[in-house]
Amino acid sequence: MFNNSAKIMFFLILITGTMITVSSNSWLGAWMGLEINLLSFIPLMNNNNLMSTEASLKYFLTQAMASAVLLFAIVMSYMNNFPFYQESSMYSNMIMTSSLLLKSGAAPFHFWFPNVMEGLSWMNALTLMTWQKIAPLMLISYITQNNLILVVIITSTIIGSLGGLNQTSLRKLMAFSSINHLGWMLAAMQANESMWLVYFMFYSFLSFSLTFMFNNFQMYHINQMFNSFFNSKILKFMLFLNLLSLGGLPPFIGFLPKWLVIQMMVSKGQYVLMTIMTVMTLITLFFYLRLCFAAFMLNYYENNWTMNSFINNFSFKAMLTMSFISTFSLITVSMIYLFL
Repeated sequence: MFNNSAKIMFFLILITGTMITVSSNSWLGAWMGLEINLLSFIPLMNNNNLMSTEASLKYFLTQAMASAVLLFAIVMSYMNNFPFYQESSMYSNMIMTSSLLLKSGAAPFHFWFPNVMEGLSWMNALTLMTWQKIAPLMLISYITQNNLILVVIITSTIIGSLGGLNQTSLRKLMAFSSINHLGWMLAAMQANESMWLVYFMFYSFLSFSLTFMFNNFQMYHINQMFNSFFNSKILKFMLFLNLLSLGGLPPFIGFLPKWLVIQMMVSKGQYVLMTIMTVMTLITLFFYLRLCFAAFMLNYYENNWTMNSFINNFSFKAMLTMSFISTFSLITVSMIYLFL
């Protein structure tokens, strides 16, 4: 990602754009931050190949359209101050929310997201899944648009889980997983103003630990997983546990944010929504299991002498540390809580 100094500059501008949006006290300032963020991410996406060029063009067109609609909604909201435009406030909020949901890639505004992900490198894909969602989600949390957000939560969790079932590309699979998690983040936002940030931080950590592993072994498709890691049980278990943690299986740390959201929703009496989301999460767990099942059960042999050179590698130690945190953090926190 950072193969020249220009890319470092664009990455710093990307961070600045998000910070401007988050810290802005006017909608126009927030829109300006989103534009700076968009225009600095486009050069980062381009890796001098056809796929990344196509992805950056798709991303630019979608985001530019969303920005234009957002600006239109901002102008509408400013016009609400005039007495003869009072009725338009509901519509301006709805249009504003829709444009921000399009920017973040939530269903049913998600059609660009898997296609753009398919053309990116793993580090750019990670940026798109995590950092690029901060500004739109922060702005959505300022707007109270309950009915639309409720529909988006249900569609995001359903499409995010069912869309990943027939994918062979790991990047598209991670994209649909991201859409599913976005539904949970929006539900957390509805339940509690700051809960979505907690969920987002856990999701970012787990996404980083997985994409770091995929990037390290240059894995882009499911069939590469069947013939990778032949000589290491440890690597297979690390990948397996990280995937299950991202899916939100109880002993792992990925279950903690889901647990908090479920608890909040039960306390507010949103049983039907909570049931739909939980059932759809089980489907995402199914396609995570499918990734590792064949690699564990079918293709396996081990040469003990080939591992020694890799165990001393820094990236291996980093992956092992992240997997350890992902696996045992929830158990450790629970034990500390019990003893205190």
